[in-house]
Amino acid sequence: MRLMLALGGNAMTNRDGRARPEDQIAAAEVAMEAVAELLEHEAEVVITHGNGPQVGNLLVKNELAAAVVPPVPLDWCGAQTQATLGFVLMNALEASLAERNVKRQLATVVTRTRVDADDPGFTRPSKPIGRYLPEDQAALLIEHGESWEDRGEKGWRRLVASPEPLEVLDAPAVLALIEAGFVVVANGGGGIPVVFEDGRLRGIEAVIDKDLGAALLARVVDADALVVATDVSHAVIAYGTPDAEPIGEVTVAQLREYAAAGHFASGSMGPKVDAVCRFVEATGRRGVITSLDNILDAVTGESGTVVVPD
Repeated sequence: MRLMLALGGNAMTNRDGRARPEDQIAAAEVAMEAVAELLEHEAEVVITHGNGPQVGNLLVKNELAAAVVPPVPLDWCGAQTQATLGFVLMNALEASLAERNVKRQLATVVTRTRVDADDPGFTRPSKPIGRYLPEDQAALLIEHGESWEDRGEKGWRRLVASPEPLEVLDAPAVLALIEAGFVVVANGGGGIPVVFEDGRLRGIEAVIDKDLGAALLARVVDADALVVATDVSHAVIAYGTPDAEPIGEVTVAQLREYAAAGHFASGSMGPKVDAVCRFVEATGRRGVITSLDNILDAVTGESGTVVVPD
């Protein structure tokens, strides 16, 4: 079985949301224990990951160092975090595999994803990135032209363009490595956003949704299942109310109905639900939403939210 595993960016931080190097390394070690267990059962695994907290750290560095070195754009931040997180994940997975006496070759592909320069996302920023700030600090950045939104108790968060991913340009390299027996980390953060203009590619200031990028890559690599790993064991209807109910096996149509009724937040569970639905609709295969420690059971259909064709 070939699995596309999408790790949330917060899976690479500690429980308090801190993303110091030591926090990210420790979180990667936990995440890769689950991946090593899958590989021990002879699954093929392609890994992608979020990078929101990591890009957020780079943006803070941009702000603090702007008077000394030029700030780098979001596409550069995406490329840097793909390489760094790939390195961290490979080290952690290699150690977990060694403990199990399992030998697999690993590779990270710094991956570009093509978007449309005229995508409406560029006129309506909607993707939350970076750290939460109190209102007074967010107001200062709003004055500098950034888009920020009140996210409730946690504070305010920056919003950036989140265009639709159209094509994973480096998919042939990913496929070649998979066919050669590698475990591949690819398309981190949804891919580095690029547009095709005047006969050439260029990076663009945007952040592609990681889960939608994972759904696209999962189709390209012919995955048997897309597994979206998050910090809860199931998607939940009526979340945060006395009527809250975890979703087990569900058809795409029913899950789409729940989404249309507003059960899934746009900045958290909503994109995950959309991603698995897109994958199942396009392939007729399964999509899964679950926590890392439930992955093995979820892959066999015994746990998690398992999305099946209508």
